[in-house]
Amino acid sequence: MHLLTKPNIDKLSNKRISKEEALDLYKNADLIELGQWANEVRRKHHPDSEPVTFIIDRNINYTNSCTAACRFCAFAYWPGDKRTYVNSYETIQEKTKELVELGGTQLLLQGGHNPDLKIEYYEDLFTRLRKDFPTVLLHALSPSEVDHICNVSNLDTKTVLERLKTAGLNSIPGGGAEILVDRVRNEISPLKIKSDRWLGVMEEAHKLGLKTTATMMFGHVETLEERIEHMDRIRELQDKTNGFTAFISWTFQRDNSPLGKEFDEKDIKSSDSLEYLKTLAISRIYLDNVENFQSSWVTQGIKIGQLALAFGANDMGGTMLEENVVSAAGTLHCATIDEIVHSIQETGKNAAQRDTAYNVIKVFSRK
Repeated sequence: MHLLTKPNIDKLSNKRISKEEALDLYKNADLIELGQWANEVRRKHHPDSEPVTFIIDRNINYTNSCTAACRFCAFAYWPGDKRTYVNSYETIQEKTKELVELGGTQLLLQGGHNPDLKIEYYEDLFTRLRKDFPTVLLHALSPSEVDHICNVSNLDTKTVLERLKTAGLNSIPGGGAEILVDRVRNEISPLKIKSDRWLGVMEEAHKLGLKTTATMMFGHVETLEERIEHMDRIRELQDKTNGFTAFISWTFQRDNSPLGKEFDEKDIKSSDSLEYLKTLAISRIYLDNVENFQSSWVTQGIKIGQLALAFGANDMGGTMLEENVVSAAGTLHCATIDEIVHSIQETGKNAAQRDTAYNVIKVFSRK
């Protein structure tokens, strides 16, 4: 069955596609037609008259000491390694001050699974940041970090999330999802939480009124069927809670990581930009209940980031004034605020700065 004929697009655009139909899109779809369909779905959430959004944010990694030992990671080190660190509050404070001076509104705080950092560390950090920077929203701690805090602090998920929320946590990033299929997780991150636990932390957060994002890192050991299973699990939880504000996907960055070295030795090809655009479009079509899709220009570069706006994305993500995890894996694409605005305007759209909840703060109209 080939789905992408004009009558089928018109028919299927008005219904939720199945796993089997999504797999057919992967195997048989024309890339341009696929992008057109993804944009039809995007228009249901974001008409063409709306600006493309972005957020001025900073990603601060408070520690690189980690017991997860993910095979795709080139950033973290095992506790006790002389290269590990825990940033002082003064360092984080100075970095946040720079963010505020540039008009930033979101602080993305993520780090390793450091066994020395119990919940009191995070409560103190969040409370001090909230006091010193009341206009900055804390988008912090992936589900795997929350799970780690539960374990080292001997507390249940609800208690940890309630205490973190009281201390100032505003929302949770979707990091650590990789592929939500345990066969894949057992191969690339056997010490990290399994799929059900990742989803369980997110569901508990949604119940407490904490919005979150969802992510997918693909192009490593997963099959196409497993990518679709990942999307299906996100769609299922979103049907239940409506707690995901956005979906962000990116390709595995292979340089400097144990898994990447194995790829090199076996001459295994990684996903390219065309596969990224295809996966973005299919995820936009499949995840019909998620409103916002970010362009992954940080991993793909600004030009592919622009193209992503023609394949279902409505948001350029963050300015990433600081980024350490992706750059440690050998990929580093940077852009100033002016460059992001210009890149959006080059596509014929107005650009708009947003906040964490996707409220527009400022529109940059084309001249």
